[in-house]
Amino acid sequence: MATHALVVGSHWLLGASVTVATPAWLGRPARSVQAWLLEWWQLGHLGAVLLVLALTPSSYGRNRRPVLARHIFRNTAPILLGFSIVSALVTVVMTRIVLVTAMTYGLSQYALQVVIRVLVLELIPLAGALFVALRCTIPDGAELATRSADSLTPKGLQTLLTDATPRVVAGVFAGITLVSLSGLLVLVVAYLTGFGLTLSGLAGYSRMFGQVFSPTVTLIYVLKTLLFCLTVSLIPMASALLDRQTMTASNLRTSAEMRGLVRMFSVVLLIEVVSLIGNYS
Repeated sequence: MATHALVVGSHWLLGASVTVATPAWLGRPARSVQAWLLEWWQLGHLGAVLLVLALTPSSYGRNRRPVLARHIFRNTAPILLGFSIVSALVTVVMTRIVLVTAMTYGLSQYALQVVIRVLVLELIPLAGALFVALRCTIPDGAELATRSADSLTPKGLQTLLTDATPRVVAGVFAGITLVSLSGLLVLVVAYLTGFGLTLSGLAGYSRMFGQVFSPTVTLIYVLKTLLFCLTVSLIPMASALLDRQTMTASNLRTSAEMRGLVRMFSVVLLIEVVSLIGNYS
């Protein structure tokens, strides 16, 4: 019943509410702002519907688990090794540069702390989320838009949302897995680059890690990672569902990819700015 209500509400949103009348006295800029706000409100509503469906226990029924497992494996396994290797190489190069520069100015005790802050706190969550978006969720959203090009009836919309839910869950899982494992790998590689194959620096390294990951910073890091993963998973799917009603079949896939990328990047940038303010203000 709850799922049916969400589907009916989304059908109303994509149909009748799009034709909101604009007062004649409003100028063209005001109408553009109104259209922009309406578009983001529709996008937020569809994203909320997908999130609720992803959190609904019925979405993980026995008949849907094989599809969900297939999407999770397809979105995670092929990119995990490549992203981990790139993260390790970037860590080695950056750690050596920071160590040499810090020793030049007599600040070697802060070198690894800088590496942890820049890579683990900032670059890895952002790069991991964008990597998942470009390789998985944006193509999945474009495929969803082109594969189901019929009219948005309540039954058709329910099918679309049901098909989109495993892709959303798989995108969130892939993002969290990529960021978590790559962050752990970066910590290990940074220690080996700085101290070598010895345990003598483990105590100081652990203390340095604790100084960086204070309770507030840890909370912001976890929330930022979760919001990144939700953003790169929900917005491409919601954007594809929103755009498919106005785009022709010939340019639907390209439009879904580009508009989904722009919308997603805007939200990711906003989250990153807010997290930077929280960490360094």
